[in-house]
Amino acid sequence: MNAHVSQGSWPVLVLNADFRPLSYYPLSLWSWQDAIKAVFLDRVNIVAHYDQAVHSPTLQMQLPSVVSLKSFVKPTTHPAFTRFNVFLRDRFACQYCGSPEDLTFDHIIPRSKGGQTTWENVVAACSPCNLRKGNLTPAQAKMFPRQNAFAPTVHQLHRNGRLFPPNYLHDSWLDYLYWDTELDP
Repeated sequence: MNAHVSQGSWPVLVLNADFRPLSYYPLSLWSWQDAIKAVFLDRVNIVAHYDQAVHSPTLQMQLPSVVSLKSFVKPTTHPAFTRFNVFLRDRFACQYCGSPEDLTFDHIIPRSKGGQTTWENVVAACSPCNLRKGNLTPAQAKMFPRQNAFAPTVHQLHRNGRLFPPNYLHDSWLDYLYWDTELDP
């Protein structure tokens, strides 16, 4: 469950039972409603909360800001081959010119020449580079990807995801997120 929530809607950071986020990019967030439901179903522990509370006729409860699952969810070892994960592997940059604008994906060896739609044959490419390369091989187009295409591990995608922190991080989340920040001595 991953809700896309805005700053004003009290998003809840979801941690695995080992207190690590379920995912970094997109950051594992639930709506406060889903988090409270999980509390009442005894599926999560509240780790931190907002100063904001919700009320019913018989109950007042502070909104959780961080919850941890009671049961450990084993992370997948092989990430799904998706357009988003290709962009994340390639750090949201065209592999031909480095532009972060107007990304699509390119088959290094075109499908018409026997290329497959696999991790090892697909890279992020901006539309101008993709159009310029067209139906040509890298040698024919004289355009070579900046890095070899590869099947990333979940760890590699998490590492890349940390390079793109979300626009909103609540203070109560910072102890559980390991963005590239200096630690206090």
